[in-house]
Amino acid sequence: MGMTMTEKILAKHAGRDSVSAGDLLVSQVDLVLANDITGPPAINELKKIGKPVFDKNKIALVPDHFSPCKDIKAATMCKTMRDFARENKITNYFEVGRMGIEHTLLPDSGLVAPGEIVIGADSHTCTYGAVNVLSTGMGSTDIGCAMASGTSWFKVPAAVKVELTGKLPRFVKGKDVILTLIGMIGVDGARYQSLEFCGDGVAELEMADRFTICNMAIEAGAKNGIFPVDEKTKAYLKGRVSREWEGVEADADASYVREIKIELDKLVPVVAYPHLPENTHPATEGRDIKIDQVVVGSCTNGRLEDLAQAAEVLKGRKVHPSVRCIIIPATQEIYKEAMKLGYIDAFIDAGAAVSTPTCGPCLGGYMGILAAGERAVSTTNRNFRGRMGHVDSEVYLASPYTAAASAVTGYITSPEEVMK
Repeated sequence: MGMTMTEKILAKHAGRDSVSAGDLLVSQVDLVLANDITGPPAINELKKIGKPVFDKNKIALVPDHFSPCKDIKAATMCKTMRDFARENKITNYFEVGRMGIEHTLLPDSGLVAPGEIVIGADSHTCTYGAVNVLSTGMGSTDIGCAMASGTSWFKVPAAVKVELTGKLPRFVKGKDVILTLIGMIGVDGARYQSLEFCGDGVAELEMADRFTICNMAIEAGAKNGIFPVDEKTKAYLKGRVSREWEGVEADADASYVREIKIELDKLVPVVAYPHLPENTHPATEGRDIKIDQVVVGSCTNGRLEDLAQAAEVLKGRKVHPSVRCIIIPATQEIYKEAMKLGYIDAFIDAGAAVSTPTCGPCLGGYMGILAAGERAVSTTNRNFRGRMGHVDSEVYLASPYTAAASAVTGYITSPEEVMK
């Protein structure tokens, strides 16, 4: 029996000829990640073990969730990680002013490459599957152990084959693809399984689309999401990754527990209503839902391509008087490029606020907390009750196109309604 992409990566790193769904194994890992929330408890676990870090070059520490620090507790957590990074000479520690949102920063910095295994103390570590990486989130205890050993344990996930066909319509992006998929299978539809994307429609997706799709694999309960390597992948990696890498492809006779086909040309802009990402509706149905806030950013949609979509909508237009619009570039490099391209001017001229890179409002941290009864359209990845503030607030998930169009009208709006 052949192997899936995920199985091939696990087999190689565990030193086995083959693995199958359900196997338990210990595997080498290529990179271990933690942030300012999950890093301190992982560091405490490492100290209990009493061993040095396994490789100072294969640990990444990114203070992005509550940083720049919003309060004394956040500052204390960041200091714990900062001191640890200095004491252990961690190569990939990213300080304020040089950091970005971890799941955009790491691939853009060339720290992940096809065929590798990356684990992180953050559930959206699955983002790196866009570049053919087996990446997944783990708890801080597992991360602390991995910092010492360079290994971790895995249960080989069964796989769901997602075949993409056709071409994306205008204004339909990766966010619409993944929200449509989650709407089809539910938030537990791929529980502890690998979402493996394939088909001629893959070539239609830009790398930003693939990062968004893999980022939200966890919102379907998946262990990971992963794409094969193609010319767009290679173009993205060129100039970023200098080391040797070897991508993987699924065997023709690989085993899947389920096969799903998505015809891209039939998709429309969608919005996930509260309080689950599976609660998807066409954006055109939201005209009666007035909103108070729009957020464009996060590890899901804070890339330059995402900002370009928002700027295309907002340029020459104004944010509705009843709406607060917050734009958060995912890294400093993206911020700089957005300035060069005039996107930041377009945002500010439209009446939006632009922030330094941070996770901020996505997890209800700061930079856009909602009061009781308020509604936000957000390009983030979760809309659980209380996710962005008060338990009686509401978060609607959408693409940057849809979010920006909604900022202009003051209600949930499909982008073609504004971009006529």
